[in-house]
Amino acid sequence: MRNPYYDGPPSDHFDGTRFFNPPGPASDKGLGDVLRWQLRETRARWPRQVPVTAVRPEERVTGLRVTMVGHSTLLIQGSGVSLLTDPVWAPRASPLSFAGPRRVTEPGIRFEDLPPIDAVLLSHNHYDHCDLATLKRLGAAHDPLFITPLGNDTLIRQAAPEARCFAGDWGDGTGLGGDVRVEIVPANHWSSRTTRDRRMALWSGFVLRLGGRTLYFAGDTGYCGGGIFADIRARYGPMDVALIPIGAYAPEWFMAEQHCNPEDAVRIMAALDAQRAIGIHWGTFQLTNEAREEPPERLAAELDRRGIPGERFVAGVPGVSYDF
Repeated sequence: MRNPYYDGPPSDHFDGTRFFNPPGPASDKGLGDVLRWQLRETRARWPRQVPVTAVRPEERVTGLRVTMVGHSTLLIQGSGVSLLTDPVWAPRASPLSFAGPRRVTEPGIRFEDLPPIDAVLLSHNHYDHCDLATLKRLGAAHDPLFITPLGNDTLIRQAAPEARCFAGDWGDGTGLGGDVRVEIVPANHWSSRTTRDRRMALWSGFVLRLGGRTLYFAGDTGYCGGGIFADIRARYGPMDVALIPIGAYAPEWFMAEQHCNPEDAVRIMAALDAQRAIGIHWGTFQLTNEAREEPPERLAAELDRRGIPGERFVAGVPGVSYDF
């Protein structure tokens, strides 16, 4: 089968057609697993809407500020630059406008209130992280540099043909001027937009250096023993701030290889030697079975169990800015 996104030589995580996670467990699940999840597991009832007070951010920030938009969309500002992660302003995380996971929280920043965006970090192509309509709007309004792992640039240019893209492998990086640099790092996950393109575009996290600070954005990842996080710490040093998923993990027998639970998120924080962390990927789209408020509750309990002050790892709230 031809790969529609990427044509490159095989590597230790690419077989010539599909990418994979070395040496961790396979993330692929069969139809039997999906049916077991959907037919035998109980799905918690979420509220239809949770109120959000949107914030209008400053155009430029000299320190380091992270503003939660929702799910995995965050505005990162520092050293005079503004970046977005996995931007989704769509009402649903779905290829369909009338079906699929619907937003429970409105964006914490209105699209029209965004400051000038210099770069977009796009971790992978799942619909809750990659919304082509949003990418098209960003390209037209801001002309940012899209930084993404291999293959996703093809998808971005389907939405925004004139988009400026840097597509790299794990370990590649690019500068944004001054002291700002973005590195593409491994994640334990997978990709697909259809039933026929599974794992044909790469997935990743990012390490961002700006203003003398080091920030980690996980994208989507499972813990899977923690090896990749120890490697990231060894290569890039301790993290000042880590943006780590805490939601979309139930049932855990199905999700553990691709999404981390709150306890795993704390393990990732420890492996990265991160001073502060923000919990992301929870409370906006109901993708899995856990109750909406369960991730922050389990996060708080795990921090308490370990004797870690709660202010070191907070569950991100849309419309709230965090200064470091």
